[in-house]
Amino acid sequence: MMVPYYMYEWQRAALHPFRLAAAAAQGSISHPANPFGDSPAMRSVAAACELFEGSSKPYDKPDFRITTTEIEGVAVPVKEVVVQRTAFCDLLHFRRDAAHVGHRDDPRVLLVAPLSGHYATLLRDTVTALLPAHDVYITDWLNARDVPVSNGPFDLDDYIELVMTFLRRLGPDTHVIAVCQPSVPVLAAVSVMAAAGDPARPKSMTLMGGPIDSRRNPTVPNRLATTHPVRWFERNMISRVPASYRGFMRRVYPGYLQLWSFMAMNWDRHVGAHLRHFQNVVTGADEPAQMHRNFYAEYRAVMDLPAEYYLQTVKTVFQDHALPRGLMQWRGEAVEPQAIRDVALMTVEGELDDISGIGQTHAAHDLCVNIPDSARGHYEQKGVGHYGVFGGSKWRTLIAPRVASFIREHRV
Repeated sequence: MMVPYYMYEWQRAALHPFRLAAAAAQGSISHPANPFGDSPAMRSVAAACELFEGSSKPYDKPDFRITTTEIEGVAVPVKEVVVQRTAFCDLLHFRRDAAHVGHRDDPRVLLVAPLSGHYATLLRDTVTALLPAHDVYITDWLNARDVPVSNGPFDLDDYIELVMTFLRRLGPDTHVIAVCQPSVPVLAAVSVMAAAGDPARPKSMTLMGGPIDSRRNPTVPNRLATTHPVRWFERNMISRVPASYRGFMRRVYPGYLQLWSFMAMNWDRHVGAHLRHFQNVVTGADEPAQMHRNFYAEYRAVMDLPAEYYLQTVKTVFQDHALPRGLMQWRGEAVEPQAIRDVALMTVEGELDDISGIGQTHAAHDLCVNIPDSARGHYEQKGVGHYGVFGGSKWRTLIAPRVASFIREHRV
């Protein structure tokens, strides 16, 4: 049974004084002036206080923390600029200093971040790897709990329209990259634009680790979506935003429920990570301890999703498999990937992906039958799971160069 949003907020407020006490105790014990702070007993207490405080506090949206990029061996300043605002998402530009890039003709890329719980900052590593050779824009999703109900609902159809709106804002010759969940709405948007002969349709489309056809090698999340009717998800996963937020009374899939779901998928792994962190704090292993803090500060920063979007996605993508079955519609208009003829298509998958199984993203090639073979590409990265497809060392050294090469090859 779902913990109602207002009850979750009450529990969080009730824990607040204990959380402050734990943080104060941890700070006092670890202070350099404390003569007993380095004893094993005191370090154990400090580690326990840190674990409690870190596990019970709320985490706000992280910063991208991207202020420079390196181009031709030179550090180039980068500034975040919002170029278009909408009720649920900002179009954010990582603007590289014009004095350093004015002579370059780098491809313009729209990076569509997942609207699946975490903020767009989850793609920090993706952006960082693309910036030296691309002019990068990203969909910076807003937390639905902060969107007043007067702004209306937001569903999968709205998502598809938003992708088209941003592509039109950026204009012709844009390349679009969809990471995970947005693979379906991006493919749908490009299909609609191609059918209409829209001049703003992208030059290339790269789909990475997305559920184009979740019937192929279904994963645990895929199977969960098919074991209950949509009504079950609405009854057990949807709640109304409490009065403490601007989105009061908006129906959402709360971030705290998503976080619990994420962690439940790999509970043993998370428990083990926290036990190792406790030991690292006690023994003074500062580097792995700080890596743990950084990871979970990002991992625990989750956002609420609009209920309409979440429920429509469950039904359309994971239950009806509407896109691969040729049944998907956008505002009453058929979504026809076969209409795409002059947009290059690349798909990327991870061998160990436990979110979007092998073959689910590659399925896009079977749907886009009129794209020439010369404008297609597929890459499967061995030894990486879902997050390794767009972040980490193999993304930076093996995947990103292939994506960049594909984009440059299909610029015209």
